[in-house]
Amino acid sequence: MEQELAALKQEVAQWRDLERALLDEREQLGTIEALAREAGNEESPDLQALISESAERTQALDERLRAVELTAFLRGPYDEFPAILTVSAGAGGRDAADWASLLFRMYQRYGERQGWGVVLLSEHRDPEGGVKSATLEARGVKAYGWLRRETGVHRLVRVSPFDASKRRHTSFASVEVMPVLPQATLREIELKPEELKLETARSSGPGGQNVNRRETAVRLTHLPSGITAECQTERTQGANRERATAMLKAKLLTLRLQQHHEEVARERGERADAAWGNQIRSYVLHPYKLVKDHRTGTEHHNPEAVLDGDLQSFIESELTL
Repeated sequence: MEQELAALKQEVAQWRDLERALLDEREQLGTIEALAREAGNEESPDLQALISESAERTQALDERLRAVELTAFLRGPYDEFPAILTVSAGAGGRDAADWASLLFRMYQRYGERQGWGVVLLSEHRDPEGGVKSATLEARGVKAYGWLRRETGVHRLVRVSPFDASKRRHTSFASVEVMPVLPQATLREIELKPEELKLETARSSGPGGQNVNRRETAVRLTHLPSGITAECQTERTQGANRERATAMLKAKLLTLRLQQHHEEVARERGERADAAWGNQIRSYVLHPYKLVKDHRTGTEHHNPEAVLDGDLQSFIESELTL
């Protein structure tokens, strides 16, 4: 409740700041109009400079207004929370693992562009350096709201850098997004000990001197559903287990919400897309360059920019669909 109240207060403050800025600009425009009437048909470099400055401010205000308006779409029950995002390579060996690595970096860059803290929670790489699976936490206000529609399958078409014959390959990677839940919500989700499988391993990522020396990495499996969660970034096994437990609870809650959505859609006679396993976006690097979202039809003809984190047009299109 406290976090929700803080988010609402922040949103109200944004609208008030924007209102003040709009009123100031209206006053400036009134001054410019008065000067223009005085100048008549005479050219005035000072007046032209004022008009140019006003145009720049108006464009900036328009962008601010658009950003604040978009937050109105982030009204889901957990949209205001930070997010945990996992990328997993599909079938396809080295190409798929390399694609998962590119996709994971794309989300890291997007988070940095948004001004969020981006923290690596776990990663598993293949011998060639590609990503089998990797998980990050996006620590930003409404990060889950912005990212949750990225869940699904992402497809890459390119000339494989690993194929000596330079043939075109198609690779797939899955993205899963869940909220970082507050402690009050976590306490409401019960995990029975007999339904959990605990596995430990040596950490393979950041973590200080204990990396690869002690089994601090933790992997939890919820046996009834088969859902897993793991963490290896903390220094102790207990801390990693606590974080993995929170992630597992968030995954189970996200699954329940998805199942509820599908049930409601069936009752209404609608077709509910499967959030996991549904191909949502294609990234084509050869024979032409295009990124296309299959849900909204949004296209971008610079895949390199998208893979460097320029995702906002896709996220906004899906958000306002």
